[in-house]
Amino acid sequence: MAATAAPTAPVPEGAHITVCEVGPRDGFQSEKSFIPTERKIEIANALFASGLRHMQVTSFVSPRAVPQLADAEQVLAGIDRPEGAFVTALVPNLRGAERAAGCALDAVHTVVSASETHNLKNVNRPIAQSLAEFEAVFDRLRKAGIGIEGGIATAFGCPFEGVVPSEQVGRIAKRYQDLGADSVSLGDTTGMATPLTVRAAIRAIREAAPGLEIHLHFHNTRGVGLACVMTGLAEGVTHYDAAVGGLGGCPFAAGATGNICTEDLVYLLQESGYATGVDLEALIGAGLLTQQVIGRPLPGQVIKAGPRLKRYDPALTATAAG
Repeated sequence: MAATAAPTAPVPEGAHITVCEVGPRDGFQSEKSFIPTERKIEIANALFASGLRHMQVTSFVSPRAVPQLADAEQVLAGIDRPEGAFVTALVPNLRGAERAAGCALDAVHTVVSASETHNLKNVNRPIAQSLAEFEAVFDRLRKAGIGIEGGIATAFGCPFEGVVPSEQVGRIAKRYQDLGADSVSLGDTTGMATPLTVRAAIRAIREAAPGLEIHLHFHNTRGVGLACVMTGLAEGVTHYDAAVGGLGGCPFAAGATGNICTEDLVYLLQESGYATGVDLEALIGAGLLTQQVIGRPLPGQVIKAGPRLKRYDPALTATAAG
């Protein structure tokens, strides 16, 4: 592995960590049954009411490709935005940017894959073409006063190609920086991230694109999503994506499963001494609402067990015999 930038200081205890809720976009996009627009709005509002202030609400993709998100404009118009809310949406191309420019958004999230094969599957074009087309996308969004988060999918590995060199991630991050992105988000599309690959990617970006803010987006496909969060904290990263209940998965990547769960992430952060601004009990309530709307149990753990200090009535618990 090539030499990369030295680590920065870990995030200090007590620091505020930004938790960005991506369930209404990354979670809902994989659901086969259409979720009524009013229920999407209800869930987003419940998540905001828990104290979450960053949310990726929808995506301006082709309705033919992702019918679940065909109501992007209606959802954005219908949500209640609390003070301090930062609302984003995913935009894959210039057509999506034109739609986004007409909505009340703080930023959009663009995406290019770090592997050629996945980029062809995900957006039907090679990496170089995606990056070249982003020039017009960025220009259109800047004219609309909308910020830009540059996303890199398959940043820690590709289900088609295998290893993704951290240097490749660094090169794409540098291109985003040159285009004027406010930040870069590393997407763990099929849960291939490990603490070692996370550390390597972060340091490669800091070497190739110094000063560019890094966000981390982990899936829990192989059960190490929260371990990767701890690596990110040790590397000084303070922004993490998660999906309510552990929803999610990329429909264009074999083996993809859900994102790390928002309730589990908030629990880990708070129990590790970090501030999130989120009421965990209210967040669990939003998770239970989402589970009801989706119509099946969701994979998150805290939604089942509750906070660590939850108390139970001994009179209602069986006593061992003998």
